[in-house]
Amino acid sequence: MSGDARIAKPSMEREAVKGSRPWRVAYFGHDAGDAAIRRRVRAFEDDGVTVAGFMMRRGDDQKTEWQNIDLGRTADGAFLQRIRQVFAGAAIAAGEREELASADVIVARNLDMLACAFLAKRKAKLDTPVIYESLDIHRLLCRQDVIGKLLRSLEGSLLRRTRGLVVSSPAFLKNHFERYYPGQFRAFLVENRLAAGAAYGPRPAPQMPAGDRPLRLGWVGVLRCQRSFDLLCALADRFPETLEIHLHGVPARTEIPVFEPEVSNHPNMIYHGRYKSPEDLSRLYGSLDMVWAGDFMEAGFNSVWLLPNRIYEGGYYCVPAIAPAKTQTAEWVSGRQGGFVIEEPLEETLPALISKLLDDRASILACANALAECPEDDFVQPDGMLSDVVNAVLEAGRAS
Repeated sequence: MSGDARIAKPSMEREAVKGSRPWRVAYFGHDAGDAAIRRRVRAFEDDGVTVAGFMMRRGDDQKTEWQNIDLGRTADGAFLQRIRQVFAGAAIAAGEREELASADVIVARNLDMLACAFLAKRKAKLDTPVIYESLDIHRLLCRQDVIGKLLRSLEGSLLRRTRGLVVSSPAFLKNHFERYYPGQFRAFLVENRLAAGAAYGPRPAPQMPAGDRPLRLGWVGVLRCQRSFDLLCALADRFPETLEIHLHGVPARTEIPVFEPEVSNHPNMIYHGRYKSPEDLSRLYGSLDMVWAGDFMEAGFNSVWLLPNRIYEGGYYCVPAIAPAKTQTAEWVSGRQGGFVIEEPLEETLPALISKLLDDRASILACANALAECPEDDFVQPDGMLSDVVNAVLEAGRAS
């Protein structure tokens, strides 16, 4: 089956169907403080969809810009606690039945929140359609042992009861959903592009990195990959005077247990901490020459299949990416001539690339110019895309 055939095409005739009232979504999210959750809620609202959050959190009480029902606290890597919280969160959500019943559709991000959403639906005795948003395939789902099979059995059972599946990369469909659940879902591809309607500032004119200063390489987003961190630390050691490495985001402590002390050992590594999207993106990417787009947290599986936020953000601001070969990210980068693809062993090829770029900064400018020539839709989600997905799901339900 071709890529176009397996991905549903939402109708663009939403206004004729929904009338004057905006769609209302109950969004079940795993962490109200996650920047990606904030981006998705803003994207829905920019498309005219009203969002009521039903969200867990990874820390203390989280203030949100949207109406939110707090479903309790969870922790990275604490899977037994998260399972318990799925049941507790479902009870809390069902207790807010009036708010939950007012939604036209439920969107659940990740498998644990999908289970929470269906439990809440059952407790509240609702028949609201559900959309499964799967933007990462967790390593446990890829295992071939009893644990992996049990989790896939759960995912398949819930998936068959959904009205739509949203994925951020076509490789998720090819390598996971079509492999394990053929014919059991209706998929919509919604890449991790910048949300339509937000203020990102104008796209800059590419500039040659000045030869009298160090090159600036950024790692932006959820900093969750130990191998990437080790590669960047090694680069900092290799090029102490000619390369700066800028880290923006929040480190995943379960994946990188020793972070700040290691950064402090490298004077040319700068950790900037948490940032806000879209408010900080222009300043952040405006200070970088390149962005690291590798990920090995789930090597051979999700890390090979994903398309990360940073390639779209960097592409919009004409900042070339560096991506490991034989990944979906590398295919995206090379298809636009918007960066550099390096083969294994990266411990050798990455320093070699940096050394070459230090001698020939024009190569960075050439990639930046290629990104500048790409259409804006390569980096920014088309206006109305998410409301079209909601509309397509609801229309299919009415027609069935």
